[in-house]
Amino acid sequence: MGKEIQIEDYSTIAQRTFSDRKRTNILKRAEQLTIVFLLPKVPKFISPNVLTLIGTFGSGLIFLAFVLGTYFTSWYLLLGIIGLVINWLGDSLDGRLAYYRNIPRRWYGFALDIIADWIGIVLIGFGYYIYAKNGTQVLAFAFVALYGWSIIISQLRYKITDEYSIDSGFVGPTELRFIIALILIIEVLFHGSITYLASLISVILFIINTIDSLKLLQLGDLKDKNQD
Repeated sequence: MGKEIQIEDYSTIAQRTFSDRKRTNILKRAEQLTIVFLLPKVPKFISPNVLTLIGTFGSGLIFLAFVLGTYFTSWYLLLGIIGLVINWLGDSLDGRLAYYRNIPRRWYGFALDIIADWIGIVLIGFGYYIYAKNGTQVLAFAFVALYGWSIIISQLRYKITDEYSIDSGFVGPTELRFIIALILIIEVLFHGSITYLASLISVILFIINTIDSLKLLQLGDLKDKNQD
């Protein structure tokens, strides 16, 4: 009986909490279970806006990790993993907390989320720019530009389909955080590897964005034809 209640509670909470967006990422199930588990434990004095600020603070820690890794030792890069966890907590729980507490501000939250995401990715990119050497700083620019491209795609997709999704197939922000964390660990163990891994990530992002852009154009063309 207790199990049935728990399953029903999860289903009810999940339906209300994730009703505003479609998720397709590979870690969707685990991520949503974790969010539903954490939401009731968020203290009442912490608002969705505070969580957004906490998420941005996490991005700031990643920036600091790159700076410390540049001027002291690369072991400081591991601080970036803590930053990624904090960023996930703030970024993943802010809007979900608003829906959980039945105080959603759909368009305000939508705008704030995009702004916070952009600030976060600029902080990470700028941190890597400081850390990078021998002309590889261009990869920091490429990463910020490509991630910005993916943000634009998600907004255009929302405009065309009226369905908000922050994922590109099986890959979403959470998977990207795991990848960045892995890159930081590998860089600590094998100094200099980050250049090759960042190049690989940039190429993958470019391919994903190109495919998503072509799909987006097809959706736009289809919508135009249906409106004629």
